[in-house]
Amino acid sequence: MKNIYVLGIGLIGGSLALDIKKLDETLNIYGIDKNESHLDDAISLGVIDKKASLDDLANADLVIVSIPVDATVKLLPTILDKIPDTALVVDVGSTKVDICKAVENHPKRRNFLAMHPIAGTEHSGPSAAIGGLFLGKTNIICEVEKTTFKLQEKALKLFVDIGMRIRYMNAEAHDKHIAYVSHLSHISAFMLGKTVIEKEKNERDIFDMAGSGFASTVRLAKSSPAMWTPIFKQNKTNVIETLEEYILNLTHFKALMQQDDFEAIYGEMESTNHIKDILNGIV
Repeated sequence: MKNIYVLGIGLIGGSLALDIKKLDETLNIYGIDKNESHLDDAISLGVIDKKASLDDLANADLVIVSIPVDATVKLLPTILDKIPDTALVVDVGSTKVDICKAVENHPKRRNFLAMHPIAGTEHSGPSAAIGGLFLGKTNIICEVEKTTFKLQEKALKLFVDIGMRIRYMNAEAHDKHIAYVSHLSHISAFMLGKTVIEKEKNERDIFDMAGSGFASTVRLAKSSPAMWTPIFKQNKTNVIETLEEYILNLTHFKALMQQDDFEAIYGEMESTNHIKDILNGIV
């Protein structure tokens, strides 16, 4: 691979560009973004080498699609139309069902690999790109059997070389599971932030009293609404299911408080402490 095109120069696309370039300095990293200032910033930061357009994809060896998932659904067929038969297109979206369906009957479906690297921060834009972001992180690959084997091999070697662990999953299972471990977390952070902002009209009180616990819990509320609203829309059914279960647990906790049953509350928290064993070595 010599020509890498990144659509959407933000945290994930930019970080992938940095890691891929580190593997081989002779690679050409091109950026495509509707925000011209993002491209200028990405060049000045060394995230990409040059600007490009969709028509330039005729020269691509690898195309990384890292734009909001609703835009991916619309643009992915056009991207496949423009690439040569030897190129591979990957997307990094946090939902997979709608994206896979958008190209299921495309003549170049074999040139597409659906993936979701489980990595990131609450920051966005080219300045958020971090070298080494994917080291030790899981990359979920969906519908791998629909991608031509030779392109699979190249992609999987690349992902392993930048330090990712590979996990295979069908698109439906991915969207269901990710609703619990990612999408619900973001909703919780946004709504916690909303609750505090609405209650504490004097912002100085929030900043003076906020400790590390509040800061870490609400961190995800800094995430981009432009990215997350389409994710919630595409994964609506699974997200609503997770919210219903979460609300039931919150309602139960509230009822225990009202009943002064702090022994039961202790038991709830003690049993949930098991999460530290599950997440040991991950966070």
